[in-house]
Amino acid sequence: MLSRDYRDIIGGAILLVFGLWVAWYAGQHYETGTFRRMGPGMFPMILGLILAGFGIAVAIPAFFRTGTKLEIRLWTPLFVLLGVASFALLVRPFGLFPAIVSVTVISSLAELRFRPVTLVLLSAALCLMVWLIFRVGLGLPMAMYRWPF
Repeated sequence: MLSRDYRDIIGGAILLVFGLWVAWYAGQHYETGTFRRMGPGMFPMILGLILAGFGIAVAIPAFFRTGTKLEIRLWTPLFVLLGVASFALLVRPFGLFPAIVSVTVISSLAELRFRPVTLVLLSAALCLMVWLIFRVGLGLPMAMYRWPF
C-alpha cells in the first residue's frame, strides 16, 4: 500500500494541465467575446476550465487516501490507438457501422476481461445511436455500411 493514491493524483494533474492549456490556447488564439455575444473561443475556454476543475476534483481527495501500487500496462493504450486507427481506415470504404464495430472490438481488448455479450450490446447500441443521430436526426447522407468489392 502506498501512503497516497498516486494514480488519481497523476491523472488529476494531467487533466488540470491539459484543461488549463486548452483554456489558455483558446483565450490567446480566438476571440472569446462576452456571455451575451460569445465568440469562437468562449466554448473551448469554458470546456478547458471545466476539465481543469475535474482534474482538481480528482487530485485533491487522492492526497487523503491510500492507494495501490501503480501497474503500468503498455497494451492498454496500444489497443485504444489501434481501435481509433481501425475506425479511420474503415469508415470511408466500409461505412460507419463496420468502423464502429471495429473500434469497439479492438478497444475492448485493452480491458483484462473479455465480455462478448456486453461487446455485442455496446456495438449494437452505438450503431443505433449513430444511425438515429446522423441519418434520422440530422439527415446527413453518410454511408452506414458499404461493400466496396
